[in-house]
Amino acid sequence: MDIIIVGGGKVGGALAEVLCSEHNVTVIDPNETRINSIINDFDVKGIVGNCLQTAVLEEAGVGKCKIFIAVTDSDEVNILSSLIAKKMKARHCIARVRNPEFDKQLVFMREELGISMMVNPDYNSANEIAKVLRYPEAINIESFAKGRVDLAEIRITSGSILDHLALTQLSRRLRLDVLICAVQRGDELIIPNGSFVLRAGDKIHMTASHSNMVKFFKSISSAYREKRVKSAVLIGGGRVGYHLAQQLREMGVKVKIIEINEKRCYELSQRLSKVNVICGDGTNHDVIREERVYDADAVVSLTGIDEENILMSLLAKNNGVEKVVTKVNRMNLMQLSETLNLDSIISPKSITVNQILQYVRAKQNSTGNNIATLYRLVNDRLEAIEFVVRERKDYVGIPLKKLKLRSGILIASIARGNELIIPKGDDCLMVNDSVVVVTTNRGFDDLKEIFD
Repeated sequence: MDIIIVGGGKVGGALAEVLCSEHNVTVIDPNETRINSIINDFDVKGIVGNCLQTAVLEEAGVGKCKIFIAVTDSDEVNILSSLIAKKMKARHCIARVRNPEFDKQLVFMREELGISMMVNPDYNSANEIAKVLRYPEAINIESFAKGRVDLAEIRITSGSILDHLALTQLSRRLRLDVLICAVQRGDELIIPNGSFVLRAGDKIHMTASHSNMVKFFKSISSAYREKRVKSAVLIGGGRVGYHLAQQLREMGVKVKIIEINEKRCYELSQRLSKVNVICGDGTNHDVIREERVYDADAVVSLTGIDEENILMSLLAKNNGVEKVVTKVNRMNLMQLSETLNLDSIISPKSITVNQILQYVRAKQNSTGNNIATLYRLVNDRLEAIEFVVRERKDYVGIPLKKLKLRSGILIASIARGNELIIPKGDDCLMVNDSVVVVTTNRGFDDLKEIFD
């Protein structure tokens, strides 16, 4: 496909890197240094220019462009360039929009102005954090099949009932229909079989229905009810903090925001009812002590500086805070955070890239088994992909035990109507099924590609 990316910053560069191997990608940015860097690093066409000028868009080939992606630092530029591109016959337009003031107009922009997808990285990041705080034992939670399937990442602790448990014994021991899809053991990433034995320290990725996921956490933790997050301190009152505070209040969580900017504190106090907004430096020891930050059930570090967030999270964890979440954007620091055992890492950049990639992959095939959802996990080493079986193929209706999967692949769940199936050998794929596949391989566009 022909894809145009407007904005060569962190998100635009990350999208160009992933998409250039499969598509004809053109990047537009007014900064010549950025464009030269992207051209040198990736197999893309680069244009130095203003994306609001029709001559620049014509040079980029907007008329034959299937997907136009606007991810500059300006919401207004992203929206306007998408509208111009749409008028110039671009098929699908995606705009990154971060200002909460646009939230109520998203439906209008999609339905009336023809912008196919609006991406709000701050709102989506807040969603991810809120999901993690609903399940304090979880490192990360993703959802498939319109929320019917949960994919959770969990670290096995010493003394857990999962420690030294073979996967063949899992369902019998817990009396639940759950599936361990992938295991991260040190630097090794494993798609396990039934004989695989779990160990303390392993990070596991597992699928289950929402109700069974709740039961699973109750089964592995006798203190599940006590661990429920009832109070949270957000260090940093930016856009992510604003959206997160709203969601946590709806969950019944007592929220305190510590924000250094006095003007921003006033804005937050006006817009957020029943949220305690403190004007102060969340990295200052006296402020931390005075506001009893470490007495909270959860601390979420949301400043604009990755290093500050990592440091604050380490201090919170070392001072006994049960659940710590860290916002980190730079990939090298995300890897450092894992080394430091900061489990719940949220990256607005990665969330935005993944959401846009989901859309691109879904549009890649106009017929057949389209991708409905795609998540990249474990520093992009693991993909969890939701396919929808659109039509009858030669693997439909055949028991899974008679089909040969390629190596590094596991079918994690099958959603059929209101039924969720954790697949076993006698189960079959049927037309209209939503199928979640977990794999250490990359680049699958159609369900048929997972079979040998």
